[in-house]
Amino acid sequence: MDTIAVLIPCYNEEKTVQKVVSDFRAVLPQATVYVYDNNSTDHTSQLAAAAGAVVRHEYQQGKGNVLRRMFREIDAECYILVDGDDTYPAESAPEMARLVLEHQADMVVGDRLSSTYFTENKRPFHNFGNSLVRASINRLFGARIQDIMTGYRAFSFEFVKTFPVLSRGFEIETEMSIHAVQRNMQVENVVIDYRDRPAGSVSKLNTYSDGLKVLGTIARLYKNYRPFGFFTSIAAILALISVLFMVPVFAEYLRTGLVPRFPTLIVCGFVMVAALMLFVAGVILSSLLAKDKRDFEFHLQQASVWKEKARRR
Repeated sequence: MDTIAVLIPCYNEEKTVQKVVSDFRAVLPQATVYVYDNNSTDHTSQLAAAAGAVVRHEYQQGKGNVLRRMFREIDAECYILVDGDDTYPAESAPEMARLVLEHQADMVVGDRLSSTYFTENKRPFHNFGNSLVRASINRLFGARIQDIMTGYRAFSFEFVKTFPVLSRGFEIETEMSIHAVQRNMQVENVVIDYRDRPAGSVSKLNTYSDGLKVLGTIARLYKNYRPFGFFTSIAAILALISVLFMVPVFAEYLRTGLVPRFPTLIVCGFVMVAALMLFVAGVILSSLLAKDKRDFEFHLQQASVWKEKARRR
């Protein structure tokens, strides 16, 4: 079992991966650096191995798939996750590892948005998207995470071994953030300096398609983790629509004793029934979620047992 494992998912990062590996080996000499090559067509694997990294491969494309493989295969007391594009400073890694190993943090977030991100990043829609995602998640889930989309994080053994990786692409960062908040895990923020990609290094993130995937992930996880709020919000909208269309029909009935618009009356009734069904669904799912939370606490205890067994090996 490693004390610290540095995890670097890579896809065509030959211009930067050697420097990233060397930097992290210099600041964390006790760590094992793992590079997982995700079907690169350049010399990423060879350069990473030459710099001293343990190189492995994941053949299903997508960052989420790479993280699933990493989390499954590697046992460590502390995991440092960083992108291979040399945009994150290795100098922050010791502090992030300290918070996991000594301060019992489950996830440490490398916060770019509180330092140089908005001046260094040259893509304005990325700036807007990061701010939107941060505001949405902190508002919907009652969190105080300063940077939701950062690729620089540290994790505890318990987090890694109990985190279900469901996303396949870049929306994985959003999923990790919401999981930590929903499961009441200890989250710390460390402000880091961010630098834009060096010349010749190309981002794999598509601003629009990946941005839509992230927003879809937020909606999906809000439905899963906050079912009462999700379904009752829709129920309230449907009930309001039903009442608004019903008021004129009911007012005419009081005035004349007649109901000339039967189709409107019938549709309003069906819409109100749908609203009531959604409300009941929210109540039932929130009860099931309470059971899921109890089960997760049991899984956390199991993860602690696995950790002790891994230490002895």
